[in-house]
Parts: sequence; structure tokens; C-alpha cells
Amino acid sequence: MAAQNSVLVDIARPYASALFDLAKSENKVEAVEAGLVEIDGLRSQSADFARLIESPVIGADAKASAVEAILSKAALDKTVADFVRVVARNGRLFVLPTMIASFRALAAEARGEATAEVTSAAPLSAAQVSDLAETLKSKIGKTVSLIQHVDPSLIGGLVVKVGSQMIDTSLKTKLTAMKIAMKEVG
Repeated sequence: MAAQNSVLVDIARPYASALFDLAKSENKVEAVEAGLVEIDGLRSQSADFARLIESPVIGADAKASAVEAILSKAALDKTVADFVRVVARNGRLFVLPTMIASFRALAAEARGEATAEVTSAAPLSAAQVSDLAETLKSKIGKTVSLIQHVDPSLIGGLVVKVGSQMIDTSLKTKLTAMKIAMKEVG
């Protein structure tokens, strides 16, 4: 899994970097980031759209025409729409979520913010997000933008990644550690 994520990051980084450079030159970083967040939200809300992006069975041409139909209905920034079209034509839609995360990290860095990936068992409330952001800000010393993921297999708790640091307070990890400890005893 880590090797796969590394490959995705290696593919995503040049796309995100090129989009960031374009958005910066056009003074549209915020608008592009908002459009990418909207696309990512659509992916998390629509299982069909998520399957379209992730499926290796659907050909690049079919994906490109489906994306074109979706983009024609969406009121997205032109730069974002063109970017998604290029990604679809190049057969890289499966990397789009990683590209979005990479772009958001570049935008946050340009604003002097740190980016934290937070994975929880259930969606966090606005109050929880705010509290977590404030706690991380006090620890890191920078404003922290959160990229949220939901993984029900965690059962409870959080996994927070900031840069190369990871804090795992999930019940899944605690139960796994208990299981290992009990095997050593018994």
C-alpha cells in the first residue's frame, strides 16, 4: 500500500505543481483550490463518480467523455475544468484525489500554513475540526489546514499526519496492539 501511495504521489506531483504555477500566475490560487475541493467533494458524495475515477476497467476515452458531460453541467472555474479534462485525456483520473491533495498542500505552504491529513471513523463536526485545528496550531506554531478522510475501519479515534509525523489514536490500532501483547503473554 505504501509503495502504491508513493507511485500515486510521484504521478500527482508534476500535475499539481503545474496547476499551482498556472493558478499562481493568474492570481487564481484560491478559486482553483475551491474548485478542486468541490470536485473532491463530488467524488466523496457520489459513489458513481468515485467508481468512474478509480475503475481500471473503464477506458480513458469513456472516462474523458463522461467527465466532459459532468463538467458541462458543473459551474467550475475554467482552469479547474480544463485541468480535469487534461487529467482524464491522459488516463490519470485515478490519481486525481492525490493531485488535489498535492495542490492543496502547495497552496497551504504558499500561505504559510501547514497541512494535516486527518482520518476519522466518522465525519468530524465543525466544532471538532475547529478544536483539532487549534490544538495542532498550538503544537506546530502555524495555521493548519485539514484534509479530512473517513475510514470506518478505525472504529473510533483519529489518525493525524502532519508532514512526516503521524499520531494514531484509533481504536483499531489500540486493539491490534492489545492483540499482539496478548499473544506474547499467552
